[in-house]
Amino acid sequence: MDWTARLKLRNLQMLLSLAQTQNISRSAAALHTTQPGLSKWLKELEADIGLPLFERHARGLKPTPYGEALIAHARRIEAHLDGARDDLAAMRNGGSGRVVMGASGASASDTVPLATFKLMQRLPQASIKLVESTTDRLLGLLGDGELDVVVGRSSRNLPVLEIRTETLYVEPIHFVARPRHPLFGKATVDWDDLFAYRWLVWPKGTPIRDSLDDALAAAGRTLPAPYVESNSVTLNLTLLNNSDMIGLASHRAATRFAHMNAMRIVPLRLSGFGTVTMYWREDAAGRAAVAAALDCLREVVAEQSGRKER
Repeated sequence: MDWTARLKLRNLQMLLSLAQTQNISRSAAALHTTQPGLSKWLKELEADIGLPLFERHARGLKPTPYGEALIAHARRIEAHLDGARDDLAAMRNGGSGRVVMGASGASASDTVPLATFKLMQRLPQASIKLVESTTDRLLGLLGDGELDVVVGRSSRNLPVLEIRTETLYVEPIHFVARPRHPLFGKATVDWDDLFAYRWLVWPKGTPIRDSLDDALAAAGRTLPAPYVESNSVTLNLTLLNNSDMIGLASHRAATRFAHMNAMRIVPLRLSGFGTVTMYWREDAAGRAAVAAALDCLREVVAEQSGRKER
């Protein structure tokens, strides 16, 4: 018999607990079972599979590459079951299902909130959860099944093959600062003017930071030190509004915050552009709330593009 046929949900919980604690005693206590019983189950599972899932050390356990692969699958199964539970709970209460959307800084201030308003109108009883983080972290959660949709910068590093992508738009990036920043009193602004202030930048490895690094290289410049790194839109707004720091924002986010008088775009053109992409799991697109969320995102982008053309 295939070893997968003998796995039960309880076994997945045992595997995930061992991955988290990396200690048989602590996992046995958390699962309300015995240490010998848990140890015996793990040995039998490894024998069935024919591969070692954990390395045994004096201080506990460490997953092998085989163990890491199985643990990743177990996390996705658990996330799918959680999604099914939440979907049915929402429908039982008269709703239209549930969707969990992840938004990076490029989309959290504009595209995703506007699409959320549309989704609330289309499916008034749908349960909606929004998560903000960097694109790489959000894609990891999407790969684990904890998110249904992600809107963020384009990335080639997709965690699983089941993820589908669709480019939503391409936009420039801008330097930004508080509305009453001394820079806005100057007739013209050049690189040396910006280098007189501390910069607030997104973390290394994020797409918007890569765009900044490329733009600096094209201008024959390097990032001025010392600088502050932050991946939080809220923190960035607070820091910019209470200092003379120079920040970076995508065009739509910068325009939205400028209309709110929360920041202004610095009149120095950057050579970099950023592509914003929509990601979703193929196996989740058939759910009504997820399919509606994807359509609402497309509609928001189409409406904004239409206004720009006019």
